[in-house]
Amino acid sequence: MSTHAPNESRVISVRPQAPSPGSGGSAGALRRPVGRPQPRAPREPLWRDLVGDVLRRERLAQERTLKDVSEAARISMPYLSEVERGRKEASSEVLAAAAQALGLGLADLLLLAGDELARHTRSRVARGRTSPTAQYDGFCLAA
Repeated sequence: MSTHAPNESRVISVRPQAPSPGSGGSAGALRRPVGRPQPRAPREPLWRDLVGDVLRRERLAQERTLKDVSEAARISMPYLSEVERGRKEASSEVLAAAAQALGLGLADLLLLAGDELARHTRSRVARGRTSPTAQYDGFCLAA
């Protein structure tokens, strides 16, 4: 038989309850450390974000609309928008078509995105947050 009133909801905790201070249990494992929270390291940029930024920057530098570039590349406008915003991981065919519509080669697009990644890595190294060799497990970008 239930002890709660009808039409009332019960909350069942899925987290383990910390033992009370006098119960002899090990509450230390469940407590959070006291003090300031540790700052999170900036996340490594995703390749799709870098490529999308380059596509958008090039399109805006040419003062062209998404519609114009999507028609020239034969890519749907919503899809190109999502690629520019880093929401979609575009295939090499889509990237080549978008680059060509902007007057770039695929290699040009990828080199510009690679430059952005190298710039990001250098700024992290300069701030002392990481070293290139630790970041890339032996692989190091030329500065």
